[in-house]
Amino acid sequence: MVLVVKQHRCTHSATCSCTKGHLSEDALFLVFRHMNWNPRLIANLSCVCKWFDEVAKQVLWKEFCHARAPKMMLDLHSDGSHIVDGNWKALGKLLIYCNGCTKGGLFGNVHVPGHFVFRTRFSRTAGKSFLPLQCRMDVLYVSDPCEHLDQGEDGDLGFFRGIFKSFATSRVKKILIEKRARFHPREVCPYCKAKLWNMLHADMMPASASARLGAYDDSVEYFVCLNGHVIGLGTLLPLSDSEEAPEE
Repeated sequence: MVLVVKQHRCTHSATCSCTKGHLSEDALFLVFRHMNWNPRLIANLSCVCKWFDEVAKQVLWKEFCHARAPKMMLDLHSDGSHIVDGNWKALGKLLIYCNGCTKGGLFGNVHVPGHFVFRTRFSRTAGKSFLPLQCRMDVLYVSDPCEHLDQGEDGDLGFFRGIFKSFATSRVKKILIEKRARFHPREVCPYCKAKLWNMLHADMMPASASARLGAYDDSVEYFVCLNGHVIGLGTLLPLSDSEEAPEE
């Protein structure tokens, strides 16, 4: 097969370091498919080339999401719903990036740097544990906790993240609006920059969330943004006596 490569001159000289034009979108598609939609490379190139960033938002991140979590993407797309609120780039980042927290940010004095997490399981079943009883018909995918040992005042921390299906028409969003819940005054979603609701302050944090997370009852807190992305944290329970190593 002969691959014809067509170059496009960069029109974003003020924000793009490219000087010799770009490959065609078809060529980029083939190259990144061969690399299994390498997310770190997509992210790095997006930082230096505005044209590439636009192609990545429209094509590459979408393909990455479908390759990384095909069953989840199929479910999120079912029933005529769509998941591109906040764009595919935001969803791709949510799948692979633990945002952590800066001191004085969403979770008070907690300071844990953000980092890539290339193997994370998202579960619809787990998501039900984070929904109030009156919202159990909503669909929420939540990740396994990303554990950070000895980072909290009381021990280990577990960060989690997630996404709602059809959040615009969800029961959770309807109740938040009915309650006139306030947005966080400063912080925004780390994945799409939308405003955030605090589910704990809105009195919509079910007791089942701490049980599912393996955390202290009063330690779990999570936020949901206008696009349905979820960011949360809990202080994890210590190992039980039966799980600890025996003394010698």
